[in-house]
Amino acid sequence: PQPIHNSAKAVVSTQSTGAPIMCRRVYNNILKQNPDGPSPESFHMGYVVRLKNVWVFDKVKPCFTFRHPNHAAVMDNSRHISLEFTSDIEALLHGFAGYFDAHLYKDILISIHPDTHSPDMFSWFPMFFPLKVATLVRPGERILVDFWRVVDNVKVWYEWALSEPQPQPIHNSEGSTYWIGLFS
Repeated sequence: PQPIHNSAKAVVSTQSTGAPIMCRRVYNNILKQNPDGPSPESFHMGYVVRLKNVWVFDKVKPCFTFRHPNHAAVMDNSRHISLEFTSDIEALLHGFAGYFDAHLYKDILISIHPDTHSPDMFSWFPMFFPLKVATLVRPGERILVDFWRVVDNVKVWYEWALSEPQPQPIHNSEGSTYWIGLFS
């Protein structure tokens, strides 16, 4: 069948955004998941959580945007982005908050982005991407992180790595711990 290019679409575009955060409670819950201490896998997965009592180090920045429908001859939904932030305080960086919004038909927006959060939106929550090692960040220091959205024939997953102020290995490399299965 031929694609219909002139029909109305319910979802026009989606965008993910992110920011570095200090969130001691969520981080401590990850540390306490196992009675014998945290498993290595605990820091290689994203967590859907209601973020309360967090410190956001800098403004939330755009990550990945998807336009619907995608008419590309070869569709590749893999993405990579490097994001740079600057801290205004001294605090422990525990990981990164991931937010999401969707532009629907005409001018309708539904969002969990802190600046554009839809009123009474309780069905979506942010994603928390933890760092294996909480990192002290000082005022004026750069926070540099890379995010990858990787897709193969059967799954999609996210990878993330802190480059500055203190480099850490790639989290969830090759989707080893956390991934989402694709429909065939």
